[in-house]
Amino acid sequence: SIQTSASQPVGESINRIVGAHNLTRSSNMSADKSITYSSTRGCPTQANLSFRDVVMRGLSHDRGLFVPDAFPTVTKEEVESWRSLPYHELATNVIAKFVQDDQVPRAKLAEIVEKSCAAFRSEDVTPVIDAGGHMILELFHGPTFAFKDVALQMLGNFFEYFLETGSNGGRLAVLGATSGDTGSAAIYGLRGKKGVDCVILYPTGRVSEIQERQMTTVPDSNIHCVSVDGTFDDCQDIVKASFNNKEFRERVHLGAVNSINWCRVLAQTTYYFWSYLRVTDKHPLVEAVNFSVPTGNFGDILAGYYAKKMGLPVGKLIVATNENDILHRFFTKGEYHRYGINKTISPSMDICVSSNFERYLFHLSGDDSATLAKWMKDFETTGKLTIGGKLLDQAKKDFLSARADTAMTLEVIKKYNDEYGYMLCPHSAVGVSAIHQMKEVNMHTVALATAHEGKFPDACRRAVDPLPPPPKELAKLWNLKTRSSNCPNDAAVVQAFVEKRIEERLAKADLAKQVKKAALAAIVVGVAAVVAQTLMKKRR
Repeated sequence: SIQTSASQPVGESINRIVGAHNLTRSSNMSADKSITYSSTRGCPTQANLSFRDVVMRGLSHDRGLFVPDAFPTVTKEEVESWRSLPYHELATNVIAKFVQDDQVPRAKLAEIVEKSCAAFRSEDVTPVIDAGGHMILELFHGPTFAFKDVALQMLGNFFEYFLETGSNGGRLAVLGATSGDTGSAAIYGLRGKKGVDCVILYPTGRVSEIQERQMTTVPDSNIHCVSVDGTFDDCQDIVKASFNNKEFRERVHLGAVNSINWCRVLAQTTYYFWSYLRVTDKHPLVEAVNFSVPTGNFGDILAGYYAKKMGLPVGKLIVATNENDILHRFFTKGEYHRYGINKTISPSMDICVSSNFERYLFHLSGDDSATLAKWMKDFETTGKLTIGGKLLDQAKKDFLSARADTAMTLEVIKKYNDEYGYMLCPHSAVGVSAIHQMKEVNMHTVALATAHEGKFPDACRRAVDPLPPPPKELAKLWNLKTRSSNCPNDAAVVQAFVEKRIEERLAKADLAKQVKKAALAAIVVGVAAVVAQTLMKKRR
């Protein structure tokens, strides 16, 4: 059986969580109803939807993103009561603030979260260590050595549960875009899942070789990797166009794994709670914890913002960007202006339009969907959104920001290896550079280490040579057979590819059923013949 971090059987662990839950329910019956969700853009048909609905839907049908209709709160005393819990139990408690029994029974929720956490190599799931005079949250101990495993293991298991219990008639076609890490994490979370077809788009020549091999060496028949002639933003635009195509969306039962899916953001809030508790384990006098987050699509740091809204004692949230610095320009000058993408050594951040940023803009507007819809329409038309005055002042209160170019990133990688014996991946180094630039190097500041350096050997070798040996799980990828397809930067072509692959897989599944049925019939006939012969012999 799967074991918990305290080496307790799943059932025993779940019983303890459910028992505590029942005590809470008896004293607070108002908490029995799950949080509902509405689109940032205000369409009445996309309002007050359930957790199940928004997870399975992914992107709102009015092109907006789903946000909670209310935010549950936690008290400092409640957070303190979670201090001794293993990661999966703490995460269950956080997620249960949003997801009550009317959506997922508590025992099933605990099972889903524990199963997801069991896929990690570390007992702590996301360990917190200190290096260089500050704390580091290691988010790379999952199957694909990147932070996205935390959310995508959970999302895959939520998909499986919802499909088993009636959603979409048991079928889901996932279409995702990746700048490197989301793709492999989604694939490892969805491989072999019954009723799920997973198609991942990635920009040709713009992910590391290891990242590409992590995707293309997975042999499961429900996994399809597609390189697209373009940038990550092009891939992301194809995904959004596909969700906006009503006929296609409904025909294939389209679902999302990118951080536009609310479940991704919700799952990521859990490690902010975990790291706060681990920092204050070591430094009990710390009142609030700062976080520096390497940022591309804005989902990771948005989770920290939401944890803070819930009441977690979070101090400063630092947006750390590479040369693709649209977010840094917004938080310093109020200019969210789309430029071309620079190819850098931190490819997962090579993004010029952050898909999750719309959620924050909605909150910045005062949760005003009409204002948000106008902002997004203007941005989609002109490529520019500019704010100033009180709005910019509020944005600067919510987030600090810093930009680290390639030279600065390599300098940090070398410094931490030489002086502290700690290797950073290029993305993590951007986050560390930011806390140095902001003069926040202290024991109550956490830099999020979002990926293992072994995924980016060419970049890291420019700072450290020779490199430490890669983990065996990454080293073996070079000996595995790859499988992928290529498509032009054309949504219609990609959609046709998706439908063809679904048809092929369903046809194979039907054939397998027929063969199995025929084999079973042959066995029945054979058994009947043996029985008949035996009876005839007895009569003689």
